[in-house]
Amino acid sequence: MLTPFQKLRGCTLAASDGDIGEVREFYFSDSNWRVRYLVVETGSWLSGRRMLIIPDVLGEVDAQSGAIAIKLTREEVRNSPPLESDKPVSRQHEQDLHVHYDWNPYWVVPGAAAGMWPPPYTGSVLPQVIAERQNAPGAGSAGDPVSENLAAEIQPDSQERQGDPHLRSSAKLANRYAFRAQDGETGRVYDFIIDDESWRVRYLVVRTGAWFFGKDVLLAPDWIEGISFERAEIFVNLPSSSIKEAPVYDSQAPISRAYEQQLQDHYGRKRYWDAVAAEREA
Repeated sequence: MLTPFQKLRGCTLAASDGDIGEVREFYFSDSNWRVRYLVVETGSWLSGRRMLIIPDVLGEVDAQSGAIAIKLTREEVRNSPPLESDKPVSRQHEQDLHVHYDWNPYWVVPGAAAGMWPPPYTGSVLPQVIAERQNAPGAGSAGDPVSENLAAEIQPDSQERQGDPHLRSSAKLANRYAFRAQDGETGRVYDFIIDDESWRVRYLVVRTGAWFFGKDVLLAPDWIEGISFERAEIFVNLPSSSIKEAPVYDSQAPISRAYEQQLQDHYGRKRYWDAVAAEREA
């Protein structure tokens, strides 16, 4: 289901043994626009901590009632690594988080144990890499990379230690980033439309015209040509008139497939759901 993030923000995460907290924002990858984490504020039961939750542990989403089921317990959350406020998410924090919950790290490329070298493992999963290489056929032979210097060989560079350069905060974009069309600025990011089954950003809500009285339209991330995070601008290879004349988005109405078809036809784009259906059948 396609849901505006404004309706997900404030939803309560409901565990089997009580509520965990409320959704505040999310982190996504700017390379594929997948939601990597929800940022959750726990409230008074855990001294108002903020923490990251991956979509894989979420159950049914009921934005109307303001509840999202979660496959974790309060005890698991109580002992999880807290998120430092106003700081980028470091890779070390991600590693600690995934180790605590036994989550599969998204940054690890499948197949590393089958011969890909050097694999993109870092930090807490280093012993696993060493074990895999030592048990691999031919281990210990001349030229095998397993050595006393293995840790140094696959240590992340300074950028990796700081965090994933593609991990972005929704709160940093909303109400700040401008859309730059072929002939100038045409609006700003107002909200995000989330597919709460695949947990992918399907559309960005563009508020055109005056901030409080402008028209809202949608643009898909696939139509974006580039983003300047230094200038807080999103570039689209479209005339501003095409964006301003797009079908109006009504945040109070469900996004129907008929509306999406009208939107895709307006921009002359292929329908993403055909590709999704093909992937499922493959």
